[in-house]
Amino acid sequence: MTIIIESTGIMDKLQDEFGADKLKQLVTASARWKERNPQGTESEWSKAMVLEALSNIDEASSYWTFVAARIYLQEVYARQEKLRGATVYSDFAENVERLVQKGLYTSDLLEKYSREELGELGGILEPERDKLFTYIGLKTLMDRYAAVDFNKNPVELPQERWLVIAMTLMQNETENRLGKVAEAYWAMSNLYMTVATPTLSNAGKPHGQLSSCFIDTVDDSLHGIYNSNTDIANLSKYGGGIGVYMGKVRSRGSSIRGFKGASSGVLPWIKQLNNTAVSVDQLGQRQGAIAVYLDVWHKDIFTFLDLKLNNGDERLRAHDIFTGVCLPDIFMEQVEARGDWHLFDPHEVRTVMGYSLEDHYDETKGSGSFREKYEECVNHPELSKETVPAIEIMKRIMRSQLETGTPFMFYRDEVNRANSNKHEGIVYSSNLCTEITQNQSPTEFESVTLEDDIVVTRSKPGDFVVCNLSSINLGRAVPADVLERLIKIQVRMLDNVIDLNKIPVVQAQRTNARYRGIGLGTFGWHHLLALKNIQWESDEAVEFADELYEKIAYLTIKASMELANEKGAYPLFEGSDWQTGDYFEQRQYDSKEWRELRVDVATNGIRNGYLMAVAPNSSTSVIAGSTASIDPIFKPFYHEEKKDYKLPVIAPDLDHNTYDVYRRSAYIVDQRWSIKQNAARQRHIDQAISFNIYVPNNIRASVLLDLHVQAWKSGMKTTYYMRSTASDIEECEWCHS
Repeated sequence: MTIIIESTGIMDKLQDEFGADKLKQLVTASARWKERNPQGTESEWSKAMVLEALSNIDEASSYWTFVAARIYLQEVYARQEKLRGATVYSDFAENVERLVQKGLYTSDLLEKYSREELGELGGILEPERDKLFTYIGLKTLMDRYAAVDFNKNPVELPQERWLVIAMTLMQNETENRLGKVAEAYWAMSNLYMTVATPTLSNAGKPHGQLSSCFIDTVDDSLHGIYNSNTDIANLSKYGGGIGVYMGKVRSRGSSIRGFKGASSGVLPWIKQLNNTAVSVDQLGQRQGAIAVYLDVWHKDIFTFLDLKLNNGDERLRAHDIFTGVCLPDIFMEQVEARGDWHLFDPHEVRTVMGYSLEDHYDETKGSGSFREKYEECVNHPELSKETVPAIEIMKRIMRSQLETGTPFMFYRDEVNRANSNKHEGIVYSSNLCTEITQNQSPTEFESVTLEDDIVVTRSKPGDFVVCNLSSINLGRAVPADVLERLIKIQVRMLDNVIDLNKIPVVQAQRTNARYRGIGLGTFGWHHLLALKNIQWESDEAVEFADELYEKIAYLTIKASMELANEKGAYPLFEGSDWQTGDYFEQRQYDSKEWRELRVDVATNGIRNGYLMAVAPNSSTSVIAGSTASIDPIFKPFYHEEKKDYKLPVIAPDLDHNTYDVYRRSAYIVDQRWSIKQNAARQRHIDQAISFNIYVPNNIRASVLLDLHVQAWKSGMKTTYYMRSTASDIEECEWCHS
């Protein structure tokens, strides 16, 4: 098709919206391109003008990202109009029917919704909301998440993606179902929230599950180890990230069936998981992602901490998994005191002591059953142990963190003290992104029999954790004052994911149904601070985090309570901290509003045993045009290298009003203030927070150690990546102090 720019009307629309004066450069560039490419197609012109618009982005002219988005959007519309033979957004019902027939949408959409209902739902689509996208947000949505045909060409429009997700999540609602679909669509299409990547990608499509992450606990048996690997492979196949607790597996040199020194420890099994992560590559889109956690008292801890290092014996490395270390309070106390630390084999502890050390935690800060059992193990004459200075282990942790970003830190005593379901179990570790903390237990193999010529395997199911996530866009939802309306529909959406999910591991289905755990989180924190002109390194930011997350917690708990009143409480509610009121007591929620909610929860129950978790949100925050999670931005403005061009990345709403807040970016901002903020918000988050620490790679060991100690003492449950970079960081005064 020969391009005739006048016939498209794109330039006229852009000039009307952004102002003719602002777009003079683009008009000139368009004319020059026409002269050089008289036979050029509309698609070629569109790509050229997108690059031209992007090249004009700088700290003072961020509107160019929206100009680029509009140009690209017109190309998206043109393709769909040609494909459908209809004006965009005019044929929703027909398009759903067509895509179901082609096997690109699930047949549930036609089985659950009548033709009349589809027509009514098509009428709520708001094409104008396509204009909310930045260029990179729109491109990411269309490239990664929009439904595609078998040649990977998009077959749906942005607003249709939101509506199909809403329809999928609300399909089994009985009262005012279309109204609930409309509310879910309102929440997503206004970019007030995003759903988790698997939900965003798979909802309404015939394949894939809707949950983000899973956590498995590996039993100390050959059946347990290999069955776990199979389960992990099946989940990874459909896009799930996996956390794996290996702390129950015996250490190197342990006995097997009484034969001493027979065990090879955790290393071979971790390498096996490494191979699974590489081999099960999620339909060729990306490698699997697996994080393995081990206790700091496990005899294999030094081998474990070196797994991802770039030097040393490659036979002792597993570069494609992520590591996390589980730390009790007493270890951190010994680090501070420069005392000794003792390493044990968990199998030997079970055999000699009659209990598992990892099954205990300190019920109060400074005292409790873990340290009592630990001291019993230290003093038992028949139990072998290795003794090392605690600070030496901490040095190895920090060395690995500066080189590889891992291990993640999991403060197990704090996690379990705050666990709202401690009446039903214990939390051993976290997930791939360190924000999920839910009860875990291993699945134990019992027997294999042949029954009616069918091989039947029997196992005692453990708690295999499932993470069902979505996040509030603070940069849009808070200024719009929509949190109460938003969180109410968001909790319902998350709860419905539990019943709709098709998880290929039965014990994960069981755990999901028992606890009905969800993870309502947030992103856009730095964006919100910039809009409110609150400096990151300030008491005002800490106080704001405290106030805002208390409000989010209140609204989330209230929404889940109201849902329980409608649909019933989660099965394990009786005896939980929610039911006894300990949850509210522990967090000192004693205002009139909180006291009333506490009574309502005790009376009506709560729908979800776990409620809040702050995930990394890197991809979905890009789509929503905000900043990731609770992190500071990387830089106010920079260029990201692509294959054929540089893509400018600019902080949201960057202008002369917000620049002063944004300029204190990730590697400049004092991390001690970041910890203070997260300690304030952690009190209100019943699970955990994906909290990155940003440091230069020449940071003094004493300063890095102080950050870890501060995080632990302040009540943080986990820390995520240690993100280190080149040493020439401008204005990084704090990291040498």
